[in-house]
Amino acid sequence: MEGSFRTISISDPRHESDGLRALTVKSPNLKGRGDIFLFVPQAKSHLADLPVYILLHGVYGSSWSWTLKGGVHRTAREMMERGAIQPALIAMPSDGLWGDGSAYRAHHERDFARWIVHDVPLAIREYLPQAGARSPLCIGGLSMGGYGALTLGAGNPGCFRAISAHSAITRLQELEQFVEEPLEGYRPEASTPDVIDIIRDNRSKLPPLRFDCGLADPLLEGNRMLHQQLQDSGIPHEYAEFEGGHEWDYWGEHVRKTLLFFNAQV
Repeated sequence: MEGSFRTISISDPRHESDGLRALTVKSPNLKGRGDIFLFVPQAKSHLADLPVYILLHGVYGSSWSWTLKGGVHRTAREMMERGAIQPALIAMPSDGLWGDGSAYRAHHERDFARWIVHDVPLAIREYLPQAGARSPLCIGGLSMGGYGALTLGAGNPGCFRAISAHSAITRLQELEQFVEEPLEGYRPEASTPDVIDIIRDNRSKLPPLRFDCGLADPLLEGNRMLHQQLQDSGIPHEYAEFEGGHEWDYWGEHVRKTLLFFNAQV
């Protein structure tokens, strides 16, 4: 099939399992190949223009993290089968695989943000018959992926119907505790706005927003600060805290809230 990408590789349906599909495309924004892991719901009748829920992974991770560490595909299927959420495609792209984590920003002559916002939806709409031009998009993520979801979701008005984050990095400097690459490399511009700055700049076009954090998470203080800043600015949002730390047991459980939140907005 001729499309927008120079090269594309799709997994063979004969060898797929659990509704999982793999897609690799050559992205001009990555200056190389990017991976997308997908959960494709099964149905007796043809599904078209399904919502697409993009989930971003954290540092050290890749496109397979949400499924093979968090089991989100099984969670989503169970929720769809009992009618808690409508059928939707779950798209889990790599972050571009730069260093310990790209932070989903543009730097080092690669645009990791545009890879997520432009290339990933385009590839899904072109190569999956269950998606189309009318498929609504939502974006979520954990830790560094939470930072990506908040910044990309708020910073690209009109692209996403909803934003959700778990255990999010809320200020770029918090990334320093996770990566070995110098933080200066993530800042091609003179100043780097925090999540709250991007949200405030786009408050009139902000989609519904939620985020949560574990009580034992080292990023809890930053999440509480963001919650207070949003309250002080009069920006509607949902925020919650739960037992747990910066770990897959927490994310695997609370991703249900993301899926329910997305479902309510599409």
